[in-house]
Amino acid sequence: LPCSLGVASNKLLAKAANDVGKAAARGTGHPPNAVTVVPPGQEAQFLAPLPAQALWGVGPKTAARLAEIGIQTIGDLAAWPEADLAQRFGKTGHDLSQRARGIDDSPIVTSHVAKSISQENTFARDVSDEKILKQTLRSLAEGVGRQLRHSEMACHTVKLKVRWPDFTTLTRQITLSQATDQDETIYAAALALFERVWRPRRSIRLLGVGASGLGPHARQLSLWDTENPRDRKLQSTLDELRERYGDRAVVRGAKVKNNGGI
Repeated sequence: LPCSLGVASNKLLAKAANDVGKAAARGTGHPPNAVTVVPPGQEAQFLAPLPAQALWGVGPKTAARLAEIGIQTIGDLAAWPEADLAQRFGKTGHDLSQRARGIDDSPIVTSHVAKSISQENTFARDVSDEKILKQTLRSLAEGVGRQLRHSEMACHTVKLKVRWPDFTTLTRQITLSQATDQDETIYAAALALFERVWRPRRSIRLLGVGASGLGPHARQLSLWDTENPRDRKLQSTLDELRERYGDRAVVRGAKVKNNGGI
């Protein structure tokens, strides 16, 4: 796969370097496999000849306002009095002046807390068979549950996504009485949503199951707790077996029967 890299002392310069490398490769007939390096101390020098709009935060409207006062390049912007930019653009003016000189202290974030987890399956051909659809729904629910447990998260909301053969798509969701990371609970919620929207013999192009309203998993027992501790222990054992021997090491009897097995 084509890949280009920008290497610099901060994110602002790395992005600019990457953009310059890709632009240089355009029109050559070759993929933009460029590696562009900006040595430390040469940030402002590298940026100076680039058009002002190449700077992060400068869109068409800001570029037009800068052009009105004679600023065409990032070098022009760096040389312009910062106090005047702040007067014209407010705090943005200060930020633009700093960036134009290659100064960027924004942190590098290597991970993000997921707001939702989802899995989808697009069928090779439209499917109307109820057993296949429900089996797929269960597999998707199991995948979502496994991701939740792996992340030590639980969800308060289960979502269903259905795409019909004409590519129209609908989504439905249900809020649970208590957060869960259990396959059966997720599947039961997804199935309830599915049965509200699907009619026998109606074909489906895509099915998806998602979980949102995520939070750290913390078991809090209550009088209305519907999850059986034995089910949770079984789920944990299944996870361990699949982790060690693969996803298909243990499958439900319904799947084996539907696939022509026992």
